[in-house]
Formats: sequence, structure tokens, C-alpha cells
Amino acid sequence: MNSKQSLQDVRVLVVDDDPDILEVMEIAFSSEGAVISTAVTGDDAVTRYAADQPELVVLDMMLPRRSGFLVLERIQQDDSPPPVIMVTANEGRRHKVYAESLGVSAYLNKPVPMDLLVETALEVLGNVRG
Repeated sequence: MNSKQSLQDVRVLVVDDDPDILEVMEIAFSSEGAVISTAVTGDDAVTRYAADQPELVVLDMMLPRRSGFLVLERIQQDDSPPPVIMVTANEGRRHKVYAESLGVSAYLNKPVPMDLLVETALEVLGNVRG
């Protein structure tokens, strides 16, 4: 990817219960230089988030043991939460509106092209970093 911005050394938490999707996202972000941690359940996501203090979270909406919405709510309780990109196979408009009301930075429907995901990550990080 040839962009002015980069994800070099950016700490990214990727949360998805589908191992194939998780792997593809991990590769996409790693190839941009990001430092990746992963989680496959909502509970794992909250634990990893607290431990790793990521600068960006890519969050699946439908997760076992704690939904992406509940994870998002937890993240938004921090004083300066990182941007969160929610990804979902759910087409419902009401879920998007709810995610936005909770403060999600971007909302993408699966299947998400990896170049779009990385582009969106750069965009939301750019908005945060000013």
C-alpha cells in the first residue's frame, strides 16, 4: 500500500471468532507494519484490550460470550478510547445506528476487502491523531 500514513508500530487488537477472517486481518495489518494482538471471544477481547492498550480495535459484532456491542461499551468507558472499526455480516441498519450511538469510528459489512479495512484504519487513526 502506498500511502503517506502508515500503520508502522501501531498496536491493533483484532477481534473475530472466525479463524480464517482473523488470520486474513492479521496478515493485512502485519504487512502494514502494525503490531497485532487477537481475540476470539468478547471476554478475551476485553482482557486483551486491558493488557495491550491498543491504538486501534477491529471488532466483530457477533462474538461468543460477550457481543461486540458490549466490548465496544467497555472500551468507550476509558478516558480516551482508541478508534474502533466494527465489522459485521449483519446487514441491519438498526445495528449500525446502535454501534454509532455507542461511539464506533467506522462500521463495515463483511466481507470486507482488506485494502478497504486498512484504508479505513488509516483514516480513523488520522482523525484521532489530528
